[in-house]
Amino acid sequence: MDTITVRAVIDFETKPKAPLTRMMNERLERFAAELHTYLDLALAGDQNFGELAVYISYNSNYAVRWTILHQVPERISDLVAQKCAGLGFIAWKNVDLYRFK
Repeated sequence: MDTITVRAVIDFETKPKAPLTRMMNERLERFAAELHTYLDLALAGDQNFGELAVYISYNSNYAVRWTILHQVPERISDLVAQKCAGLGFIAWKNVDLYRFK
């Protein structure tokens, strides 16, 4: 089964009621939905990639970063990298999702 998941990783330790935090979290959710839609359309005819899971989040400088969680064919990771670079996202260098702060 081929599935595509794009998930926004939101920092829940910040004050959730702060207007700026709420706006940034909504923005990140919108980015995730748009990326998911793009990948669904771009990979509609490709049935050989297995599972594609992309996480996006903010780094400490509030830039949007991305990472692919599972091994996927190089052409798929290149497609994701090109789209994310085009959106101004940066690669998530140090993936430690369990210690996200």
